[in-house]
Amino acid sequence: MKKFSIGIMADSLLLPLEESLKVSSQLGADGVQLYAVEGQMAPENLSAAKRGELRTMLADNGLQVSALCGDLGGHGFTRRDENPLKIERSKRIVDLALDLGSKVITTHIGVVPEDTTCDTYRVLQEACNELAEYAYRNGAHFAVETGPEPAARLRTFLDSLSTTGVGVNLDPANLVMVTGDDPVQAVHTLAPYIVHTHAKDGRMLLKTDPQIIYDFFAEGGIGDLRLGDYFLETPLGMGDVDFPAYLAALEAIGYNGYLTIEREVGADPAADIRLAVKFLQEHMG
Repeated sequence: MKKFSIGIMADSLLLPLEESLKVSSQLGADGVQLYAVEGQMAPENLSAAKRGELRTMLADNGLQVSALCGDLGGHGFTRRDENPLKIERSKRIVDLALDLGSKVITTHIGVVPEDTTCDTYRVLQEACNELAEYAYRNGAHFAVETGPEPAARLRTFLDSLSTTGVGVNLDPANLVMVTGDDPVQAVHTLAPYIVHTHAKDGRMLLKTDPQIIYDFFAEGGIGDLRLGDYFLETPLGMGDVDFPAYLAALEAIGYNGYLTIEREVGADPAADIRLAVKFLQEHMG
């Protein structure tokens, strides 16, 4: 019996949507994660008929939607004046996910401050409580992607929310590359909240305040050249994530969901992802 399902971040393939689904199926994926914030995948651009066509394309390729990526960019939900619009857009992404048969919407919420009494912490709590309650009522989860803060701090924040409608998308590489946190321990720390994971690897080059890293993301996105001074993303098994121990930890807590391959750099993403699928299949036992 297979321990986990293998997903592919379809956008990592840098192909048109229909072609990316075909290639994902050919590479051996069980499902795909799709960005749903702009272009043809934005909820406002997908009529009921188009949603039906997408469901058909997924079924024809034998794929599920492991999650939608609803990351709206910028500084996440740390700025009160931006949050009403972002929250409403996020709710529409929940609706789209449910229409496509998925109950997981991954996102970055911004860096959770260490000071639980500061205004930014309260702003995040207010926004995430509203998101959590909407998701919970609909049987879904917003899954906060790990990386901006240590797992223990994220756990404290999640424990402070009103429902479990906000969970975790555990990205082990982000923990290694940005916070220097141990992904294996993070699995145990965040166990009750993990609803989706990324399969990604990398190493830290220069330790710095994660707020600096995520401010670069907010300003320039993943292509910001400054980020290359701080970390290096690698193919699976070539970075500092101990994948055998990481997968064993996920199995130990009873997680049996998706390991979704995300490759944000590399000249030949399809080749990298093919190797990643093989790597995961070999290590899943």
